[in-house]
Amino acid sequence: MGPVAELLPPALARLPARRVDFGRPRVCLLGLPFDAIGMADAVEQVRTDAFANRRCWISTPNLNFVVAALADPTFRDSVLQSDLSLVDGMPLVWAARAIGLPLRERLAGSDLFEALQAHGGEPLTVYLFGGPPGAARLAADRMTARGGGLRCVGFDEAGFGSVESMSEPATIARINASGAHFVVVAMGAKKGQAWIARNADRLAAPVLCHLGAVMNFAAGTLRRAPPWARRTGLEWLWRIAGEPGLWRRYAGDGAHAARLLATSVIPDALAVRLRRRDGRAAAPLTAERRADVIVLRPADASSPAAGQALAAALAGCIDADLPLCIDLGAVDGVGHAFAALLLVAKGWFASRGGFAVGHANVRARADLRRMLAARALDLD
Repeated sequence: MGPVAELLPPALARLPARRVDFGRPRVCLLGLPFDAIGMADAVEQVRTDAFANRRCWISTPNLNFVVAALADPTFRDSVLQSDLSLVDGMPLVWAARAIGLPLRERLAGSDLFEALQAHGGEPLTVYLFGGPPGAARLAADRMTARGGGLRCVGFDEAGFGSVESMSEPATIARINASGAHFVVVAMGAKKGQAWIARNADRLAAPVLCHLGAVMNFAAGTLRRAPPWARRTGLEWLWRIAGEPGLWRRYAGDGAHAARLLATSVIPDALAVRLRRRDGRAAAPLTAERRADVIVLRPADASSPAAGQALAAALAGCIDADLPLCIDLGAVDGVGHAFAALLLVAKGWFASRGGFAVGHANVRARADLRRMLAARALDLD
């Protein structure tokens, strides 16, 4: 295994298996793919992957994630490369409802952490990485005292250095030696996602997630908003009361949200309603494997059957060491499930053989512009 083996004790010499699942239900919202699942399914997925030693990089995009992803392609790619993308934030849930997407439940990272801790099965072992001074130690002590479905086996406050300085071999070796199933990273969102992206292939823990304020909640140094505030989308007011410096972030996010509502959400909702009246039947997808590229040519990209056909075709290309091209030349319009698959495919294939989307007509381009709210895909 080369240098990576030096970071792993003998019992952990096998790194987690990495394999994308194109068959999971997903939708595209404001340029990011989201898993259309509930909390019970998310908990089961995390626990299953943890005990199977299968990589599960969890991202929990909220409105701030969306805004940052629109401006920063590297940050956006970190979400595309994750294995589970959960909708964290009532504004995103409201946007999904307006469009008619099946994202009915907010899946906040804090709620996922609490649900995992409340699970009655064999506990997952957790390593806490980051957070403000003293928070990781307090969180570890409180987790040990509480017991339940999460058991802390180590922590590292990490400090406030660069991603590179927090990725030294000794640091990674210390995390791996803990035998943790789950590494909880607590930094700023961009730094946390970047740290995971840099170190995922060196970490022996199968489950990785940046959970921001969870470290403070677990330590008891910061109180979560009451349930009514979370349900009504007013958690941001509670957060500002506890951390006044957050008001600038929330004000900026609110301004971006108003723009996205006008330029993406409302036009997208209208387009979805018009497409429902269209009633077009699903058309087939053809695949051509050449010596230098694999080309998938869907004849439909708006129906549920079109998404299922693309998912099956992408699954058949997972191990191909060739560039993959999705030719949209015969497609008249793109649906949210299909767009989500394009984003997940980019996250998987772009860093391997290569990935491209081409020949989209005017209507397909318009659909993708609305759903992606940015140039998340290069359309040849």
